[in-house]
Amino acid sequence: MIKDIKTRSQHRIKIIAGQLNGLQKMIDKEEYCVDILTQSLAIQRSLRSLNKLILENHLQTHVAHDLASNDSTTKEKALKELLDLYELSNVRGK
Repeated sequence: MIKDIKTRSQHRIKIIAGQLNGLQKMIDKEEYCVDILTQSLAIQRSLRSLNKLILENHLQTHVAHDLASNDSTTKEKALKELLDLYELSNVRGK
């Protein structure tokens, strides 16, 4: 993993862990539902941010390497992987 992206990903994970702990406390205390939902949505945004970092790393390393390959099977595998991710994000992102 690219060092800078790894550092930023680890930082994002710590933030998400804190947000999850806060969400658990809010539920335990039976806080106002809209406040709980707001926290949950913030966590989802943080997860999307983490996903973006991981995707950035993957594109800059594995995908770039695979697409530069002279082997057509390797190129096809990389493209299929990206299309599968795109489909997954559209299906799950609704």
